[in-house]
Amino acid sequence: MIKYKRILLKISGEALSDGLSGISGPSTVELAKQLKQIWQTGVQLAIVVGGGNIWRGREIDTMDRANADNIGMLATVMNGLALGEALAAQGVDNKVVSSFAIDKLAERHFLPNVLKYLEEKKVVIFVGGTGAPYFSTDTAASLRACEIHADAMICLKAVDGIYDSDPKTNPKAKKYDELTYDKIIADNLKALDLTAIAMCREFGVKVITIGKDEPNGVLRVLNGEKLGTIIK
Repeated sequence: MIKYKRILLKISGEALSDGLSGISGPSTVELAKQLKQIWQTGVQLAIVVGGGNIWRGREIDTMDRANADNIGMLATVMNGLALGEALAAQGVDNKVVSSFAIDKLAERHFLPNVLKYLEEKKVVIFVGGTGAPYFSTDTAASLRACEIHADAMICLKAVDGIYDSDPKTNPKAKKYDELTYDKIIADNLKALDLTAIAMCREFGVKVITIGKDEPNGVLRVLNGEKLGTIIK
């Protein structure tokens, strides 16, 4: 019995890479196969994909932040197009929807169409972030999750949940099974962008963060298993 009817899945750009940079064909095909298994459960699936495998503008101090973010938004378009093509090759009907006009490449975001696609069991891939600089793709994911009234936003992260400190540098870091939005904001926990958390709090969207390498992690969450950290 699938626990959720509609989810927003936030995927990092690195999921499409081979561990280095750019888009890896085999990695993208493997990701598409995993997403097909999720889609086959009958859940309505929307995806926001990051662009970090192509561009990380915040690491470049000499560039204007707005322009760096614009390049990052274009990186998410490339990832989304690659993912959409890989899904189509697996027989998964999908639509790539952009926050800004790129008519020859992707459809412009229009919420009534997006909701129709989801009801038709098409996978919707949101690209272009929020369409404005100064916002992360975490914030874009929370915005889209709120817009489509997702039952949950599931974020695939490098670590298997949210900790009170960085588990890579602190072996005694404590992992949280559940958190409130307010505690994340008050303690300035870095697992998600605080703007994204504030938006999910305002609209009551449950957030689940799990490790990107957790075997069948999303499927297990859909079947009611408690993994990672739940924010509510």
